[in-house]
Amino acid sequence: MTESNIFSRETARAALNGILKAIEQSENASKIKEARDNAGNDMIKRMQFVFPIVMMLQMDVIKEFGFSEGRHGIIQFGQLVRALEQDDAEIALLHGKVRSHFLPDIPSSSGASL
Repeated sequence: MTESNIFSRETARAALNGILKAIEQSENASKIKEARDNAGNDMIKRMQFVFPIVMMLQMDVIKEFGFSEGRHGIIQFGQLVRALEQDDAEIALLHGKVRSHFLPDIPSSSGASL
């Protein structure tokens, strides 16, 4: 994304919705489900098998919004989204939905002390 492009809240929402739509397409959803089933709740396996699928889908979508393809574009997109989600509940919700596809469910331990 060049400096002349402004990454607005609307653009962030559109990009995140595009990523979710790509993830939910039947072919992609089945790939992710198979990878998640194989990884179980093992974070390392999720990062090895599920994370790359979601990142490839994310890269395909965000390049349509002016981000460079590859690691730099993903990092830049993530930083901008994290900055916007601080003040925008909808962006935070959408970003959380994207992350939920590659992060394992973390059980809530109410009342437990560390």
